[in-house]
Amino acid sequence: MEYRPLGRTGVSVSQLCLGAMMFGAFGNSDHDDAIAIIHRALDAGINFIDTADGYSAGESEEILGQALAGGRRESVVLAVKFGPPFGADPNHRGASRRWITEGVEGSLRRLQTDWIDLYQVGVPDPDTDIDETLAALTDLVRAGKIRPLPSGRSRPGHRYRRDPRRPD
Repeated sequence: MEYRPLGRTGVSVSQLCLGAMMFGAFGNSDHDDAIAIIHRALDAGINFIDTADGYSAGESEEILGQALAGGRRESVVLAVKFGPPFGADPNHRGASRRWITEGVEGSLRRLQTDWIDLYQVGVPDPDTDIDETLAALTDLVRAGKIRPLPSGRSRPGHRYRRDPRRPD
């Protein structure tokens, strides 16, 4: 397996990333089968796994947590996206401090880990000021719950700005 630097983080990731969107109700609901797929990828040298709190309403993260238990977590670079709707609650989505804080705690619990290597805004949130989002993420970095601050879905050259529709 070949590895590449992950930006300027000092972390190297495999050229291939295992996407976990289809683990759980969205795709393969057989946990043992999904865990076997994850183990096979790790045995082949893949050290980069991507998931999101909204994949199968967190079930994907639960499967990953089971698969990485027993000492495998330390060798994996775990990327987690947040922002897409997670259930019917209108506050369980987006990039507000409230959801980021609640969402990361749920992801850490489901993944059975103390930290997330890449915690990414999965979809832009025009209803939340970017300063609020970045401040919440910075606090999580300082608390040791997440590592670097990448961006998920952004167009090249896209600049985040304060939403002019929001009152000061």
